[in-house]
Amino acid sequence: MLHLRLIVPDGRTDEVVHVIEKTVGTAHLVVLPGAARDPAGDLVLCDVAREAGDELISDLCALGLDESGSIAVEDIGLSLSRRAKAAEEDAPGEGADAVLWEHLSEATHEESTISVTYVTFLTLATMIAACGVVLDNAVLIVGAMAVGPEFGPLAGVCTALVRRRPRPAMRSLVALVAGFAAAIALTVAFSLAMDALGLFSETKLHGDRPNTGFIYAPDPFSFVVGLLAGAAGTLSLTSAKSGALVGVAISVTTVPAAANAAVALGYGDLAQTRGSVEQLLLNLLAILLAGTLTLLAQKFFWTRQRERRARKAAAAEHGA
Repeated sequence: MLHLRLIVPDGRTDEVVHVIEKTVGTAHLVVLPGAARDPAGDLVLCDVAREAGDELISDLCALGLDESGSIAVEDIGLSLSRRAKAAEEDAPGEGADAVLWEHLSEATHEESTISVTYVTFLTLATMIAACGVVLDNAVLIVGAMAVGPEFGPLAGVCTALVRRRPRPAMRSLVALVAGFAAAIALTVAFSLAMDALGLFSETKLHGDRPNTGFIYAPDPFSFVVGLLAGAAGTLSLTSAKSGALVGVAISVTTVPAAANAAVALGYGDLAQTRGSVEQLLLNLLAILLAGTLTLLAQKFFWTRQRERRARKAAAAEHGA
C-alpha cells in the first residue's frame, strides 16, 4: 500500500476527493479542512494499493495539484486493516509488478545528476577495477562492479526516452559520458602513480590473465549479458522488490572495461585500450536497449490493464 498526503487549494477539495473515490484500490480517505498553511488549503490523506497508485497520481497531476498544491507519497510497510486488504484485492494486477512513473522519474533524476559523490564513486570503482585487472583478481573486479553507480544514469536515459522527455535524457547521458571520462582520466593518473611506486607493471598487464582477459575481448556474449542485465536492472528499479539491483551491478563489465582502458592507455597499449572501449560501449548499448524495451513493455501492459478496467466499468454502468 501507498500513503498519499495531499495539500489541496481552497475550493478544489471536492474534485480531488471525487478522483480518489472513483479510483479502484483506495481506502482510508481523510479530509482535514483548513489544516494546511503553506500553501493554504485542505489536507487530504488516503491509502491506495500500489498497483492503482500510478493511475491515481496521474489523475491528480492532471488536475494540476502538483503545481497548485502538493502530492507526497510514502510506502506503507505494514497496514493492518480489512479495508486495505479489500483495496489491494480490488486493484488489478500485482503490487510488485506496478510501475510508479513519477517515482521512477524522480529516483532516476537523483541518480543521474553529475555530483561530486557520483564521480567519486565511479572513480573509486574504476581504480579498484584497475588493481583487479593488473593483478588478475576476480574478487576486486566483482567489488568494483558493485561499487560503480553507472546504472543510475543508464536507467535515467531509458526512463526519459520512454516518457519522451529529451532534457532528462540528455542530462543522464551527459552524466554517464562525463562520469566515465573523468573516472578514466583519473585512473590513468592513478595507474602511472602505482607504476612509479613499483606496484603496477606493463608485464603484468600483458601477462596471462585467465580471470580478466575477457574484459578487453568483447564477443556476442557481452551483448547478450548486457541485454539480460539491463532488463533485470530495470525491473529491479520499477518493482517493489529491488534487491536484485546489486546482482545486476556485478554481472556487466562497464567499470572493469573502463579501468582496463585506463591502465592500457597509460602504458600506450592501444590494442587493449580499443578492445576495452568496445566492451564498454557494447555493454552500455545493450543495457540502454534492454532497459528501454522493458519499460515500454511495462507501459504497454499497464495501459492495457487500465483500458480493460475502464471498459468493464463502462459496461457495468451501462448495464445498471
